[in-house]
Amino acid sequence: MKKRPQSRVIRFLLENSAFLIIGAAIGLVWANVDHESYEFIKETPAFHINHVPVSLHFLINDIAMAFFFLLAGKEIREAMLPKGALSSVRTAALPITATLGGMAGPAIIYFAGTLVFNAPELTRGWAIPMATDIAFSYLIARLVFPQIGGKSHPAIVFLLLLAIADDAGGLIVLASFYPQEVHNLLPFLHGIHPMSVFVIGAGIAIALALFIWKKLKITNFWPYLMIPGVISWLAFHEGGIHPALALVPLAWCMPHEHSDVGIWAVGESEGQDTLNRMENWWKSPVELILGLFGFVNAGVAFSALGLGTWLVFFGLLFGKPIGIVLFTKIGQAFGLRLPKGMHTMDLIIVGIAAGIGFTVALFVSVVAFPAGAIQDSVKMGALFSFIVAPITIIASLILGIRRRAIQNSAKK
Repeated sequence: MKKRPQSRVIRFLLENSAFLIIGAAIGLVWANVDHESYEFIKETPAFHINHVPVSLHFLINDIAMAFFFLLAGKEIREAMLPKGALSSVRTAALPITATLGGMAGPAIIYFAGTLVFNAPELTRGWAIPMATDIAFSYLIARLVFPQIGGKSHPAIVFLLLLAIADDAGGLIVLASFYPQEVHNLLPFLHGIHPMSVFVIGAGIAIALALFIWKKLKITNFWPYLMIPGVISWLAFHEGGIHPALALVPLAWCMPHEHSDVGIWAVGESEGQDTLNRMENWWKSPVELILGLFGFVNAGVAFSALGLGTWLVFFGLLFGKPIGIVLFTKIGQAFGLRLPKGMHTMDLIIVGIAAGIGFTVALFVSVVAFPAGAIQDSVKMGALFSFIVAPITIIASLILGIRRRAIQNSAKK
């Protein structure tokens, strides 16, 4: 039976993260047309839990985004399985080395900028330009690099490895360097040290999921989310760790395949294991969640342009490719090798494409700064990173990436 045209349109929107762009665009336009009503809808609490305001912003950023990071954790977990992208030290060593450069370069440019322009109030945002938006970078890479012999260009695989490692590094940075102000949802926890709540609660959640649930041979993903997941979320929230990261440990606890076929490969996510069934169920809802995330976070007045905007944007535009290329060359000097068929020109384009930081950069902006002028200015830098997409395409045309790849393929 043929799919209806509207079904194909919806599927295209879901598979290409279009809802995120649409949501961000609506938020940006609304905030500039009627900022007061936009802030009212976003921030006005619908209700309170033990004096904690529960607004649309809280529901999206602190609760719903936990499922986005769970899917990110799922990709990292599967990449570490046998045959996975990060399972072999030999395969993963150079992309991971490049990732370190791709995280260090933007952070150094941003931090150096705060020193040069004497802006200590912006220092806390050093991690904002470290992020790579894996979905959008992948889409641009697919446009730039041609298929060779029916297979993806090795530069695309390299970018995916880099982006997966970048996600892992970003989660570590968020959990380690951006503790949250503690607001007790549960009154009986008042007076207990937040870190004790986090350690005990997260430990109970992981023990439940990893040992008891598996021992009982529970293969449905809902029990993992409803009990260990809720306990983990409360532990993160009460412990001062951003609760959006709370479900990531469950990616290591759910039953999974014994090997990985590769991120976005044909057949990926078709397994009947608990982890893949969880992804299949949540994949489309998460795209809608990202649309709402874009709406509540991208609504910034154009007047918010400031130093923070340019530090984030130039960190992504220049720091990413410089860091990735430099660290890759250092890795090569120590005997590591680029994938067969990938050359320095390809590496440069990969570095530029990795400068699209949109989703995670927006998220870190909200975590790093309280609502206000500084947060809005760095958000604009995250939004501006979309400009990297056409820059990547133009650079690839100037360097003749597609023509070079086709010529090299014809010589073989």
